[in-house]
Amino acid sequence: MSKLEERTKYSADSVVAKEPAVIYTLKRLNDGLTHTGYTVQYVEWNEDATAKESYDNIQVGRSLILDPRFNYTWLTTTITEIVEQREGYIKFTTTNSTYELIIT
Repeated sequence: MSKLEERTKYSADSVVAKEPAVIYTLKRLNDGLTHTGYTVQYVEWNEDATAKESYDNIQVGRSLILDPRFNYTWLTTTITEIVEQREGYIKFTTTNSTYELIIT
């Protein structure tokens, strides 16, 4: 094998997109609006309504952000109550809506 062939040889694993390990489905119960994503974080806010910190765990006073990046998929208002939480499922209310988050 020539040096050029060695430098341009790729493993199929490095060029083929892999399925994400986890899929998050966020459903707003008020109207049935549903969004899916591959990452969820929870944002804590400063007094001036700017983001203070993001976390991996849900807590009252934070907002859920689905697929956080430059163009996020969805951002909820502040979580006011965690109604139910079990493996693969969280039901919570925010300032103006009720949501279900299903983790598969």
